[in-house]
Amino acid sequence: MSSDQKAEVAQYVDGKSWWRKLFTLKNVDNLRSRAESSEMSRSLSAFDLTAIGVGAIIGTGIFVLTGTAAAQNAGPAVVLSFAVAGVAAGTAAMAYSEMACMIPVSGSAYTYSYATMGELVGWIIGWDLILEYLVGAATVSVGWSGYFVKFCESAFNWQLDKRWVDSPVIFDAKTNSFEVTGNYINLPASVVSLVVTGLLCFGIRESARANAVMVCIKTLVILLFIFACIKYVEPSNYTPFVPENEGSFSKYGATGVLAGATRVFFSYIGFDAVSTAAQEAKNPQRDLPIGICSSLILCTILYVAVCVVMTGVVPFRELNSSAPINVVIGYTGMRWLGIIVSLGILFGLTSVMLVLLIAQPRIFYSMALDGLFPKFAAKLHPKYKTPWSTTLISGLFCAVAGGVLPVDVLGEMTSVGTLFAFALVNIGVTILRVKRPDLPRKFKVPLGPYLFPGLGAIMSVGLIATASAHTLLRLFVWMGLGVLIYFCYGRTHSVINNPHRAAEFHDIEKVDI
Repeated sequence: MSSDQKAEVAQYVDGKSWWRKLFTLKNVDNLRSRAESSEMSRSLSAFDLTAIGVGAIIGTGIFVLTGTAAAQNAGPAVVLSFAVAGVAAGTAAMAYSEMACMIPVSGSAYTYSYATMGELVGWIIGWDLILEYLVGAATVSVGWSGYFVKFCESAFNWQLDKRWVDSPVIFDAKTNSFEVTGNYINLPASVVSLVVTGLLCFGIRESARANAVMVCIKTLVILLFIFACIKYVEPSNYTPFVPENEGSFSKYGATGVLAGATRVFFSYIGFDAVSTAAQEAKNPQRDLPIGICSSLILCTILYVAVCVVMTGVVPFRELNSSAPINVVIGYTGMRWLGIIVSLGILFGLTSVMLVLLIAQPRIFYSMALDGLFPKFAAKLHPKYKTPWSTTLISGLFCAVAGGVLPVDVLGEMTSVGTLFAFALVNIGVTILRVKRPDLPRKFKVPLGPYLFPGLGAIMSVGLIATASAHTLLRLFVWMGLGVLIYFCYGRTHSVINNPHRAAEFHDIEKVDI
């Protein structure tokens, strides 16, 4: 057993109460030592990390949810929705940057919460991240399917059988129930999930290179869309900028703008995935903050530009489509642009799935090293040094969820789960500033430990409160299931609270396939 492992196990104190064990903290110094001795391949540069962030951020949010947020919630003021969501994401990005350069391990918010608020909170946020990344990837796969259908129609005039490209169930918000549509499965969504999973099993460097290429393609396509369509903008479409509320909280008006912010917050998910690659970064203390912050700034600029063009070309009520950019292009009559953009979007959405499915297995990996998941989740492929078993499991789950569930249900669940993670990371920054001011921080959230972290936590909780009741209910059910698993398995297998399992902790990093 290594010295840092012994030190971590030594945190256990005989006679510690059952209640205190739930809030046992990970030792930050041991985490930093573990990161330095990691067997994962350190091959990612600042550019690679920025590309991972952009690859995850620019996806279903801008290509799919932008239209529905404008049509159903905010109208042309969807630009303000993006601004509100962007501020909340920006505070979280600074918090993640400070945490990531201070604790450069692959566990992301799970590890940060474990080190600042204790094991139970760490488990809850880890379970929440599983929801974020797995359901997020499934959401993107459904968006990918929609644009694949549009591409086949515009490029080859192929009309694909609706029963094989649409969800077999839909959610009726009026009755709060799922209804069967008569469709079989969203086959393109399932297939692309499995293809991406196969690529990820061959190594982080190869996956990062593929992602960088796809990021360049989709960025160029977005710029092409903006500059080709801007001349078709009708200023009258911006009036009224904030449509009058129509009776419900989320239907236009100021409250609709806030509800739209919760919906489009999904668009900003991704920069946190950069932190899950911390143990594969060449210089994590310097490159992680660069990757996190630069990817968020770049994507925010592109988001605002796309929203201005979309709502300027098309009356906002007509953007309620799974492929709103194609609706905009249809108004311009530029068929050639529709073909190019649809193809570019397919590459773009693929890169989002790739990054989210990179992140998820690394959360499993970190939790398994702590004994909270079975040992198989920490298996690294002897050649590619990837957590191959959980990569396969994540891909299969994504394929099933994307093939069966509708995009609106998946998208809002992911947004709420992510906001919860962001709130806890902001709180964690404040706690470590107070408790461990001695820790080296190459990046620090400006203006002290309270202003931006406090604002970020409050905004995240506020946006969660604007989510629909059925989405919150599903979140609570998911969290309840997670707590049950923790008390049935994680609590009794946790290495830090069960020193007799120290040998298993030692073996877990040595396990082979």
